[in-house]
Amino acid sequence: MADHYEVLGVSREASTEEIKKAYRRLARELHPDVNPGADASEKFKLVTHAYDVLSDPRQRQDYDNGGRGQGGGDFGGFGDIFETFFGGGAGRQSGPRSRRERGQDALLRIDVDLADVVFGVQQEVEIDTAVLCQTCEGSCAQPGTSPVTCDICRGSGSIQRTVRSLLGNVVTSSPCGTCRGYGTVIPNPCVTCQGQGRVRARRVINVDVPAGVETGLRLQLPGQGEVGPGGGPNGDLYLEVKVRHHDTFSRNGDDLLATLEVPMTDAILGTTTTIQGLDGEVELEVRAGVQSADVLVIKNRGITHLRGSGRGDLRVGVQVVTPTKLGHRERELIEQFAAKHKKSKPQLAHFQQGMFSKLRDRFMS
Repeated sequence: MADHYEVLGVSREASTEEIKKAYRRLARELHPDVNPGADASEKFKLVTHAYDVLSDPRQRQDYDNGGRGQGGGDFGGFGDIFETFFGGGAGRQSGPRSRRERGQDALLRIDVDLADVVFGVQQEVEIDTAVLCQTCEGSCAQPGTSPVTCDICRGSGSIQRTVRSLLGNVVTSSPCGTCRGYGTVIPNPCVTCQGQGRVRARRVINVDVPAGVETGLRLQLPGQGEVGPGGGPNGDLYLEVKVRHHDTFSRNGDDLLATLEVPMTDAILGTTTTIQGLDGEVELEVRAGVQSADVLVIKNRGITHLRGSGRGDLRVGVQVVTPTKLGHRERELIEQFAAKHKKSKPQLAHFQQGMFSKLRDRFMS
């Protein structure tokens, strides 16, 4: 049997790319459609078989070690037999591959202000991704040209060969090495996208961020990912939300939490004040005798529910502020007040679960 390296006209140290180039050159010369002679047909079979063996690293190693290569002896390799009868061959295909493939999905993170979470917001998002090549419009070929049928596999995308086995003649199929299984070749690839049908570009999209989102939530935008090879359909875009920290308000579910500092005199006498909420001013009544850690609740002034209707509450924890510096007259008045409301010295009281629950609700975020 002729030496495979001699058949292809390459040295034993030839690289995979050199073997592929040699096969393409010989296949174009000897293919039956180009050279119908009987001698050329036999040489074409030898060239194809030599390429099948030397292009596969495992078969080439076996051949270099003195083996005859898969299908090179009187009996075909058991791998071909089982692939044929049980469908295990990875290279088997029913037709040529499509150049159009779905693009990959993309994942980006967007930062959202807590104030925008109350009612939702529309936000511009800039992404760097693959877009359709405007020069070839996804055809991969230079304008005015188009892909042509592969003259090696005749458009099938695969090369078939017959080997003898214990079960008789077995026909095996493998992807065409010339067109890589596409069934067509592109003589004049688009110079803009290098024959890919897509290019990298930066684009801006408007995203509707719904009310009630929270950190870690992912929004799916179907068809907004990268365009696929050969102008294939776009993948999806996923946006992972991160809600920015707010200096005044924190969040517990759909409730907003805040702390209100109340002067001691207002805590004793009670007062009405106006605070600035995330969505406007809120009037708040501080009842007389309010204590630190008391929680004042303003209904429906929290965050809009992500699913369903309605809003959470605004929960304001009270912190009574005791003055640290007093004038002489102020101190006299406080002493007079204390004398009229004289109690025992400060001491531990019975455990109050409610007080700690209020503190927990007030500071939980």
